[in-house]
Amino acid sequence: MLIGEVARRSGVSARMLRHYESLGLVRPSGRTGSGYREYSGEDIRRIFHIESLRSLGLSLREIGRALDDPGFTPSALVDDLIRQTRDRIAAETDLLTRLSRIHAAEPAGWEDVLQVVALLQALGSKNADVRQRAALSSVDTVPVPVEALVEATLSETEPNVAGALRWALARSGDGGPALLAEGLGSPVAAVRERAVRSLAELPGGEATAQLRDALANPDVVVRGYAALALGTRGVAAAIPTLVDMIVEGRNDTDAADALSVLASDTATADRIATMLCNRLAHDTTEAPARGRLTQALAGIPGTRASRALVELSHDEDRAVSLTAAYLLRLRDAR
Repeated sequence: MLIGEVARRSGVSARMLRHYESLGLVRPSGRTGSGYREYSGEDIRRIFHIESLRSLGLSLREIGRALDDPGFTPSALVDDLIRQTRDRIAAETDLLTRLSRIHAAEPAGWEDVLQVVALLQALGSKNADVRQRAALSSVDTVPVPVEALVEATLSETEPNVAGALRWALARSGDGGPALLAEGLGSPVAAVRERAVRSLAELPGGEATAQLRDALANPDVVVRGYAALALGTRGVAAAIPTLVDMIVEGRNDTDAADALSVLASDTATADRIATMLCNRLAHDTTEAPARGRLTQALAGIPGTRASRALVELSHDEDRAVSLTAAYLLRLRDAR
């Protein structure tokens, strides 16, 4: 078969076939009487093998080695190709992310583009001061896309920088709560904590809704931060979690303060007092927890809490009874 027919059937141009021949990849088995290259069926099969290996990303040199070395084992080469491909995909994905974020900033001109690029680079700096300045300046210059701020916030380990990023996020507009909520499902505990702490500082109904959902999170730390934030926002759904925190001794003082904020009306105050009393009466509640529950009643107004303190002033646990009696005196002095 002559080179033109081979090119037509294989889809490989005559020029490329000649290039393969110059590299020694393909050697036509014969020549016609006129001197034209003539390819055998075995030659054509080799051409298809070359094209198949090219589709895997192998160089022509690697293809020649694979086809001509009887002892060649492809596993190492394939492993290397996999690594190279993953690296290339990661690099392209990173580029696509940066381009998408620049596009989201809606730059008016190249000066704006350059400012966004500079801020994105600064947010990824190894220097904490540079990251902090970038976070603080992101509000006053061309806005950094919220996706970039969330990513930086969830990965930030320096407290001062993290605070600056949360401040910037709170002023970044829409989109932040939903993106931070995705961080609540991270397999890394530190990322989940950063996500819920950032949500707690975001204003608005969307952030509150995400915090309510976080009350059901399997991570006890996430539930605790969500409950404390919701307590300050007057969301009664946080009450059971706040009571659990007092029993378990996790940020119990803050939890008691949040309960006192929630107890702003008689019905809610009585509900909180009843829940605290129920846990006090539970057989499995240990002495330290009973002491914390008694102290939590101090911030709950209303007759239900007062009656509970009177009963507790006669409790068998002397620490509980003394605490209750002291709290009663304080209530009487008001």
